[in-house]
Amino acid sequence: MPVAVREIDTTALAAATRDGAVVVDVREAHEYVEGHVPCATLVPLSAIGRHARDLRRQAHGNRPVYLICRTGVRSANAARILEVAGVDAVSVAGGTQAWKAAGLPVVTGSHAC
Repeated sequence: MPVAVREIDTTALAAATRDGAVVVDVREAHEYVEGHVPCATLVPLSAIGRHARDLRRQAHGNRPVYLICRTGVRSANAARILEVAGVDAVSVAGGTQAWKAAGLPVVTGSHAC
């Protein structure tokens, strides 16, 4: 049975980031450096399962981990993987494209913040 994925929009993610949310970009490194949500950590989808324990710790076990990609497909897949691993995971609908279209800030380069 497929795991249901919770989604939020970019407005809700922007509010969550102001409160110190854990944001993970699941795209590939070359996509991440071209522009990502400020303070988003890069963990490509292919590696997300190996990082479940660390992500749960970063979220202090009681806050969600917000996942973002280009359009929302990879982040939804990552959310399913993390939910099965016991992480409260939320996918960002529309991904980085929606974030940019909303005029929200983007960081370039390999640094998170």
